[in-house]
Amino acid sequence: MPGKVNPVMSEMMLQVAAQVVGNDATICWAGAMGSTFELNVMMPVMAFNLLQSIELLASAARVFADRCVVGLEANRERCESLVEQSLAMCTSLAPVVGYDKAADIAKESQKTGKTVRQVSKERHVLDDAALATALDPMRMTSPQADQVGSGGG
Repeated sequence: MPGKVNPVMSEMMLQVAAQVVGNDATICWAGAMGSTFELNVMMPVMAFNLLQSIELLASAARVFADRCVVGLEANRERCESLVEQSLAMCTSLAPVVGYDKAADIAKESQKTGKTVRQVSKERHVLDDAALATALDPMRMTSPQADQVGSGGG
């Protein structure tokens, strides 16, 4: 298929993760098997699997970074568009306009394909400044963000 990009690096990481999980299971089982006389005859398999996991993870992380992560850039416009189209934007409206109004806005947004911001503006639920503040995605994701309001029901 022209233009298709195979996700081989991600698949490689999943395979490494599967192997590491298997190694961990072996280490756990082996650790439970050898408590007699403070001697664990399973120590060699435990050490082998631990070292193999460390080596696999280090190598996979290096290859993944070099071949997939370096040079990777987010499409800012597309990300902003997806956030704006998200019904999760209604979450920040609930404390301000109440759960029921926010849910109605979400339902209309879903039904019409309009954004939460568009539906909110059409309904005049808040003035433009308050709506911009309530629907600011950066503010929603910041741990220092001020609370939007104490909303009515």
